[in-house]
Order: sequence, then C-alpha cells, then structure tokens
Amino acid sequence: MISNSLGAASISPLARSPLALGGASLGGVYHPVPQAQADAVVAAAVEAGVTVIDVAPYYGLTKAETALGAALRGVPRDAYVLMTKIGRYGDKAWDFSREATLRSLDASRVRLGVEFIDVLQCHDIEHGDRRQLIDEALPTLRDLKAKGAIGQVGITGYDLALLEEVAVAEQVDTVMAYCTYTLQDQRLADVARRLAQHGITVFNASPLGMGLLTTGGPPEWHPGHESVHAAAAEAARRSAALGADLSFVALQFALQTASEAGIASTVVGMSKPENLRQNLKALTTPIDPAILAAVEEALAPVRDLGWDVLPGNGGKAGA
Repeated sequence: MISNSLGAASISPLARSPLALGGASLGGVYHPVPQAQADAVVAAAVEAGVTVIDVAPYYGLTKAETALGAALRGVPRDAYVLMTKIGRYGDKAWDFSREATLRSLDASRVRLGVEFIDVLQCHDIEHGDRRQLIDEALPTLRDLKAKGAIGQVGITGYDLALLEEVAVAEQVDTVMAYCTYTLQDQRLADVARRLAQHGITVFNASPLGMGLLTTGGPPEWHPGHESVHAAAAEAARRSAALGADLSFVALQFALQTASEAGIASTVVGMSKPENLRQNLKALTTPIDPAILAAVEEALAPVRDLGWDVLPGNGGKAGA
C-alpha cells in the first residue's frame, strides 16, 4: 500500500496518489486487454492506494472508458479520483465547442458508470482551435464545476509554453503534460513549480517518453530527433551493463523526484497487475546512484531536447 495519507473515505481531487493509473492501455491501444485483466489491475491499484485514474474518450475510441467503467463497478465512488477528457475524438479530430463538450461528458459518464467526474480535462489543447477552447470549452467546464457536475477543470498537452499560458490566464485547476519530465527531458519541472505558485496541480504523463527510455527503444513513429534516439539507446546499453533495465531506472527517477519538481502525480499506463507491482517497486526502491550517473551521462548531450527542437539551432523549433 502506498503510504500517502490517502484514506479511501477522505479522497478528494486535492488528495492524490503519487502514482496514477493511466487507462489508455485498457482500451487495447497497445494490445488486446481482456475485461477480466482490466478488472484485476484496477482492483489491485485501488487496493494498493493508487487512487488516481486517468482516461479519455480518445483512448481506444471509447473502449478504454467502457472497460474502466466495467472494472469500477462495485468499487466505492469515494475510493478513487477519476479523470477523463473532452475535445479529442480521433487521431485528427478535435472539437472544443460547448455542444461537443456537453455531449462528451454525458457519454463518458454513461461509459464510466458514474455521475461525477473529479477532473475533466481539455485534451491536447495545442491541436484544437484555440479560440474555441477559450470561448467555449473552458467556460463550459467552469459552468459544470459551479453546478457540481465536475470537481476540477484541467488541460493537457505537450506544448509547455501554451499549457502554462492558458492555465494561468484561464485559471484552470490542473495541467497534465506528457514526455516532458523524464530522464531525458525535464523541462516540465520549472513550469510545474511556477504553476504551483498559482495553485495549479500538475500531472506528468509518459515518464518513459512514449517508449524512448526502454531497452527495446522507441517505436518507428516516435517524433524524437535521431540524436535523442541514439542517446537513449546508449543509456539502455549502459544500464544493462550495470545489471539494470533502463525503463525501471526511468520510472524510479520520474516517480521519486516528482514532488521536488512540483509534480503531484505521475500517470503510468497499466494493463495488468504485474505492471502495477513493477511501478510500485520503482516508486519505493532507492535509485542506484552509479546507474543513474551512467544513464544521465549518456543522455546529457540531448538533455531537454524536445520533439520540436533540433540540435545546434539555439533551441528554436525545427522545420
């Protein structure tokens, strides 16, 4: 059980577990996940104190929400913090209109089998219509919060400058950024600390950089620069030579240093209880300083190099 003072009877959107269950994999995004397996990992997570669960209609094109809803049947509603999203409905389909937002929330509640959503987030805001986001989606979420239909208003995405600007200007409650607080890219830390000064809760997702920080390396579609891929491969070789798996070291780092970086919770995809056990082990097992030093040395040449930045151009976005 995670020791984080989270009693099931007192959980609120402001009381979060340091490790959160990412629900995308429950929708078969990476491989098929039988409902019994989804049931098992959700039950094990809640029992272990992993009480924050994040999902979205986009994940598995509603399959993740459906599977999660089935897995949560019979689980006391005050035993977990439920986060879902509006706005993204396909690979290239965004709609931040008021009508779509209300329809999406209603559909999510049906699939999830709940009336109340603790945190409702605008999904990947850099890809949608910004004017529609500001003029329709966020005011709609604030109205829903005022009426008690949701607990908090959030935004998610990759573009840290945009996330910070919108979060502060629109006074949102939460921000979730992905792939920007990892062993390779730690730009989220400064942003998270600044957002904390505004009372905004920050979540970190994809602490393995969407497969970058793994022994097998990133998938072919990974948007990182080839120099980043090469450095990550070298980090994997060095960690293996020292008897460690890079993905485990990367999880240890992201989970154990999150609080000092201003991050409230780290969202990690889990599709089976074995994943949960490994993640809990990464949360609680001290990092070997020699292994960490070797990995950081390999990644140093590409530290904080985002997808939209090329080496040697002064940190400006690449073409």
